[in-house]
Amino acid sequence: MEIGIKECNTGTMSDFGFLSIDELRTHKSEKWRGFPQDVLPLPVAEMDFQVAEPIRKVLLEMVSHSDLGYLGSIPEMGEAFKHFASSRFGWKPDPLQVRIAADVGVGIVETLRVITKPGDSILINSPVYPNFSAWSEETHLSVVDVPLTHTDIEIDGNNWHLNWDAIEKAYQSGIKVHLICNPHNPLGRVYTRAELLRFVELAVANNVIVISDEIHAPLTFSEQPFTPFLAIDDRARSVGITVTAASKGWNIAGLKCAIIVTEDEALFERLNAIAPATHYRASLLGAFATVAAFREGGPWLDALLLQLDKNRNLVQELISEKIPAAVAHIPHSSYLSWIDLSAYNLGDNPAAYLVENAKTAFVPGERFGKDFSQFIRLNFATSPEIIKEAFERVSAAIG
Repeated sequence: MEIGIKECNTGTMSDFGFLSIDELRTHKSEKWRGFPQDVLPLPVAEMDFQVAEPIRKVLLEMVSHSDLGYLGSIPEMGEAFKHFASSRFGWKPDPLQVRIAADVGVGIVETLRVITKPGDSILINSPVYPNFSAWSEETHLSVVDVPLTHTDIEIDGNNWHLNWDAIEKAYQSGIKVHLICNPHNPLGRVYTRAELLRFVELAVANNVIVISDEIHAPLTFSEQPFTPFLAIDDRARSVGITVTAASKGWNIAGLKCAIIVTEDEALFERLNAIAPATHYRASLLGAFATVAAFREGGPWLDALLLQLDKNRNLVQELISEKIPAAVAHIPHSSYLSWIDLSAYNLGDNPAAYLVENAKTAFVPGERFGKDFSQFIRLNFATSPEIIKEAFERVSAAIG
């Protein structure tokens, strides 16, 4: 099946624009190499937009000067992150408590190695990013899963709700860590300050560490304010560790750099046990690209969010028009749509059915938790033309 898309507009919005389908097919990332060319790929969480000019500038300068050595001291990182967090969220983290890792996964794994021992229990809340389970297995932890529940009742703008009774029991059972995804992948859900505060109270009472994966935070839309976990209060800082990166917000995952943030001297000292090589395994290019994103990437990010806002509403319109029996809600953050296709009876794996019959790829819901096999995750960080083509194909395939 040929992709019936005319070349996309590459005019800029601020300093970024859409990439044509022909150019995207030349990309060497997993998203564009993971499927045959007749399959439209909308699974992997990366964007089909031009990279922000400040990031391109620093990369080109470093390459042109053959500046491609090992990553060493980079005090610019803590200061740049403080600048971004302060201007975006009103949070002023301590720049001296910002550590570097190759990516969020490495940051979380190396943190878990220090604050847990094999056999300890870790709490997650599915449906959630599949690597939460993988990282727990890598560090030989026992996973306790308290799934979010879906209802038609909307609370604080959300239809997916935390099971507080089960969460409280899990905390009291002796878990050592609660790994949260905020903003949430795949739900696009942003935890409220009240919800985070309840986590804090439970963590303090039960001697639990909360690791907050905040990689999607730069992509939060205006109707649901994002609260950094460490910005809540001193109690949160005493039990909280944040791991984040510029990789999602500015589409630079391939550059390999993330940060581990604390705001408590005791926790900071505890994490000194992380292997020093964790810092040096990050990328020199990635570190300085991240600094550029945090320092100078605000205008590009604002323009991006305007486009993603249009795209998330377009997706909802197309669901209503093309696959009306599907169930989905407009996300409050990022560029991922979580779609329930159970009404269409597409078998045990709707995503596999759609690759075969619609030549369109999504992430299978079962990867996010055993109870979610009838869901798919769609990445809408692409041009409206590609989004429309995807829904045309899906609609034709499921009737």
